[in-house]
Amino acid sequence: MVGNQDSLTESGSMKIIFSFLLWVFLFAFAGENVFAQHGKLTVILLRHAEKDLSEGADNPNPELSAEGKLRAERLVKIVNKYQPDAIYSTDYIRTRATVRPLARSKRMMTQIYDPGNLKRMRDLILSGKVKRLVVVGHNNTTPGLANLIIGQEKYKKLAESEYDKIWIIKIKKNKTKTHKIKDKVIEY
Repeated sequence: MVGNQDSLTESGSMKIIFSFLLWVFLFAFAGENVFAQHGKLTVILLRHAEKDLSEGADNPNPELSAEGKLRAERLVKIVNKYQPDAIYSTDYIRTRATVRPLARSKRMMTQIYDPGNLKRMRDLILSGKVKRLVVVGHNNTTPGLANLIIGQEKYKKLAESEYDKIWIIKIKKNKTKTHKIKDKVIEY
């Protein structure tokens, strides 16, 4: 009879341990989804800084001009207050160079995204896996991505000479899938 009691106690202990481990496992994954449903996101979107348009410049993929390099340095001061967790850029010299000073100051790697698939970028942003991010693009892709994120056609393509706009989009996600979105454009 004593042997049976030990067996029952062992079985009960195993059930408790198994239940505890299952609870820990489920909580760990639920925590990730809770953030995705109840997160606060800050998205900073901008066009690359001024590109080199001189005669000797690489026309389809130029470097930044001297003015563009100064703007990229100013960007660090403006964006640092948002404490970005990630930096994304298209794979062009001018876009990567625009966020290079920021990436250095934050000791972060710049991740490359495809400007031809803005819906994928929007989905990544809205997944909530990154709370605060910077995305640098182009005169057509940056306002286009802003429109996709806010769900309306509010922003138009930038003029070729327009480099001074930053979109700040704050999203408060909740369980019901209705998001509170605040967006504004600042100049720098």
